Amino acid sequence: MAIGNFDGVHLGHQRVLQAERGDGELAVITFWPHPLSVLAPEHAPRLLSDLPTRIDLLKQAGAREVRVVRFDKKVAAMSPAEFVERFVVPLAPRVVVVGENFRFGHRASGDVGTLGELAAGRFEVRTLELSAVNARTTCSTLIREALDHGDVRLASQHLGRDFRFSGVVVVGDQRGRELGFPTANLVVPTELAVPADGVYAGWLTPAGGKPMPAAISVGSNPTFDGADRRVESNVLDRNDLELYGAQIDVDFVERLRGQVRFEGVEGLIAQMNQDIENCRRILTRRS
Repeated sequence: MAIGNFDGVHLGHQRVLQAERGDGELAVITFWPHPLSVLAPEHAPRLLSDLPTRIDLLKQAGAREVRVVRFDKKVAAMSPAEFVERFVVPLAPRVVVVGENFRFGHRASGDVGTLGELAAGRFEVRTLELSAVNARTTCSTLIREALDHGDVRLASQHLGRDFRFSGVVVVGDQRGRELGFPTANLVVPTELAVPADGVYAGWLTPAGGKPMPAAISVGSNPTFDGADRRVESNVLDRNDLELYGAQIDVDFVERLRGQVRFEGVEGLIAQMNQDIENCRRILTRRS
């Protein structure tokens, strides 16, 4: 068994999930919503994925079963012993694997030592050191900060994959189509993290389809006084796609530039053509 928030299922999480299990099967306990959204909503972080995506990533990483604990004030008030009796013992684990910074129970009063004491004679506790990339400790907070700065390459180094934003394509202003650059538009929920406003090279993948190279804009279209933050993807060399209502995944590979307000449509079109060429170059090299 592995226990944790697992927001983003980054390289550190993957290391916990892939710890030597012998011939056993892996069960995972994760929490939803994020504990801070209950205990201190004003400090709740924007999450790296929604719950269905987290469950899918956990299963891809080896989990046979995922138990989602609905985190509320009742769970927050549990002592470490109550937490173990309520959520861990019923699954009869042989081994419980956690990161060295694991905390649980009321006011995070339990740590790996506490878990070991509560486990005595019932299951083994295995603790793993935190993972690092280029001497920087991998954690969800670092990845969020990288995204806030538009550094999707740093985020991908710690995720072990490109950062992905998923959703259902909605009808936008259709200005892109009018300008010759049709886009698939995703609304950005306030609780989810996306890269900083700007233009990126990446991939768009429809559900059940293959990845297609795309120039991706994140922001609110300041040239047209937009207000809503969106992720808009223009698939290179494709004007025939009908994606309204489709579930798509958008993977961010590299940042091209920040968001700019243009004085006229001509300047915007010229920049978009340059963005597409830069995007093509980057993705060709990546392929």
